Amino acid sequence: MNSRHFTLAITGASGAVYGLRLAQELLRSRVRLNLLISKAGFAVLKEECGLDWQGSAEEVQRRLCGYFQASETGLRYYAGDDLSAPIASGSATAHAMIVAPCSMGTLSRIACGNSGNLIERCADVMLKERRTLIVIPRETPLHEVHMENMLRLSRLGVFMVPAMPAFYHKPGSVDDMVNFIVGKVLDLLGMEHQLFKRWGNNGE
Repeated sequence: MNSRHFTLAITGASGAVYGLRLAQELLRSRVRLNLLISKAGFAVLKEECGLDWQGSAEEVQRRLCGYFQASETGLRYYAGDDLSAPIASGSATAHAMIVAPCSMGTLSRIACGNSGNLIERCADVMLKERRTLIVIPRETPLHEVHMENMLRLSRLGVFMVPAMPAFYHKPGSVDDMVNFIVGKVLDLLGMEHQLFKRWGNNGE
């Protein structure tokens, strides 16, 4: 098991597949992964991906381990209202946290320091501990408040990775476009991958 420890949150914005694909890649790299899913995130997973994972924390844990073929040692789920979870404390925080996708509501509450659930609390901990926080905002078009919130977080050191896939690598499928965004996140985490062809040098 890799000693690196990450937290991944899936919130109620379109693009739940980004979170699923990122979880697959992180678990493949054998990191320890905390997976958080908001109430709206569960709804989007069902609508977009056909995954009905709602239930008790124990039921969700079991379904996640089955889906990702992971052990409870490598993958741990915490309910959104479990503010007593270890990752809610700065003394036990993960090395990095990714919110993929991130709704504008979640982004706004993180930007304001409004920690009303575990996802927001974990993001707040990452900010106060000066640890890596990566956000994949998913909304279009954006209005001024959205952009002000993103600018505020960016000034705090948060990495903004909008779901804007490139096309120079001539994607042939939705998976190719998803992999491009996930690969960009892995780059920020310093993790090797082969998810997309890089510009120049024939992708080498």
